[in-house]
Amino acid sequence: MPRILAIDYGTKRTGLAVTDPLQLIATPLDTIHTKDLLIYLQSYAQKEEVEGFVIGMPKKLNGEEALLKPAIIGLQRTLKKMFPAQTVELIDERFSSVMAIQALKLQGAKRKDLDTKEGNIDKVSATILLQDYLRMKSV
Repeated sequence: MPRILAIDYGTKRTGLAVTDPLQLIATPLDTIHTKDLLIYLQSYAQKEEVEGFVIGMPKKLNGEEALLKPAIIGLQRTLKKMFPAQTVELIDERFSSVMAIQALKLQGAKRKDLDTKEGNIDKVSATILLQDYLRMKSV
């Protein structure tokens, strides 16, 4: 079975996570500079079979769309053109960064270390949104 790749898009950095081939487990993949995202995804898709992409859509607590919405919609359109055979879905990622910070703290990261581990926060956030997607898909 092909993998599903999750994208936690940011203006500077983007976190990536991927499923195992059976699409049961989400695993952190990488954190990259956003400017390198499309090249990275093309390269990854040449090495691994990818069924689809899940992009986190941040929302405010009141449900309104965040400022990143136009960029994320643009990314979705670009991915649909680049990968016409794959699905490209958006998923609410409202609390993924907060949950990623909590998960890293549970693993022993100190508050001051979180500043230097921002890349970890991004890929853990992508992993959380991918786990949520897998959970919704299985229901």
